[in-house]
Amino acid sequence: MSAARQVVVEADGGSRGNPGPAGYGAVVIDPATGEPLAETAEYIGVATNNVAEYRGLIAGLTAAKALFPDAGDALRVHVRMDSKLVVEQMSGRWKIKHPDMKPLAARAAAVLPPSSVTYEWIPRAQNKHADRLANEAMDAGRDGRQWEASASTAVLDAPARTPSTLPPVQGPPGDQVAGAAKARAALAAARGAADTLFPVPVPEPGVPDTAVPAAPVSAPAPGQPAGTASEKAGAPQTGWGSAPDLGAPATLVLLRHGETALTPEKRFSGSGGTDPELSATGRGQAERAAGHFAALGTVQEIVSSPLRRCRETAAAVAGRLGLDVRIDEGLRETDFGAWEGLTFGEVRERYADDLTAWLASPDTAPTGGGESFAEVAERVAAARDRIVSRSAGRTVLLVTHVTPIKTLVRLALGAPPEALFRMELSAASISTVAHYADGNASVRLLNDTSHLR
Repeated sequence: MSAARQVVVEADGGSRGNPGPAGYGAVVIDPATGEPLAETAEYIGVATNNVAEYRGLIAGLTAAKALFPDAGDALRVHVRMDSKLVVEQMSGRWKIKHPDMKPLAARAAAVLPPSSVTYEWIPRAQNKHADRLANEAMDAGRDGRQWEASASTAVLDAPARTPSTLPPVQGPPGDQVAGAAKARAALAAARGAADTLFPVPVPEPGVPDTAVPAAPVSAPAPGQPAGTASEKAGAPQTGWGSAPDLGAPATLVLLRHGETALTPEKRFSGSGGTDPELSATGRGQAERAAGHFAALGTVQEIVSSPLRRCRETAAAVAGRLGLDVRIDEGLRETDFGAWEGLTFGEVRERYADDLTAWLASPDTAPTGGGESFAEVAERVAAARDRIVSRSAGRTVLLVTHVTPIKTLVRLALGAPPEALFRMELSAASISTVAHYADGNASVRLLNDTSHLR
């Protein structure tokens, strides 16, 4: 048996619009020297970030295999990506629910034996080489051409690499290898679709060909149900086209908790702080919200964040409606780490560099071990999926916080992470999102405070 050949694959993908013009990039690296062995990138048309990231992974694994065609099972590949979704799904720790992701994951798992590949999440700053390749591919697509390796300057932006030793590809059941093997087996049924990842839709009679997208237009974010433009592929149909009768949606009414003593002072108040109670003003707001929902008579279930201010707000509504309150940990506020209890100005004075980095990237956590917005989005999306899956045709009141509500709205709109900073959300305000059986969502209300006046 030949000695094992070890390489590192760094991959990334992006979409300008999400969905929008998209591309991927990947680089194969010699871990012994830190030198790049191969680069690949491609403009793939209109797609989402997640699709582009998976395409980057597939291209990177394929490039590694092509470099050593005779290595067989002796090839060991360590994948490094800043996509938590792809890393966790391919490691077998997260289920793959999205119909667009299943064939992509199956295709990635089929490139090399699962026992040959390990996965590691890295911060975006450590994935600059692949990120630059992906952006070069998107720039090329914008100019009506394809990416060319001879013109690439991505290596110039790559961080300095030092020789490294890859982690061993072995371990007990439940580790990365076992997880990847399990994921691959679970995806076997989807492999037949791997060669038709981007089906060309058939226009309806009387509809011009230009009105039909030729590439996926699924929504972006982790856990967000979405699909391609092809109804025949079993995906949601978007826009004004005729759609099947999907029945009544699961309607999520999003109520932000009432004020606490920290609210009017605009202090960071997340799940890592003091867990304040409602102030007198906040209790009055909760009562007015309760009266509003009692008058409507539409809420059938109440789910609350575990934090005290939400439980108190939810209890006020539940008391008027005669309902119980279910607690869901996924609806808690962001953990703001060392920033808890501080104003924005105080954080800028004490942690200026950390604050700048946090504002620039959803993958950056607050100082002192808080949560990044990307991490919050993952757990909020999981909570949403749990609730929506059991609530078709029902109206569910979610009593939660600023970040979870803005995240649910952002995901429903398919908006980028920076949209979180562009929404106003007042204390005790009401927003509403309807989720349909095909995965589509409709934002029906945002930051309504009319019941408080």
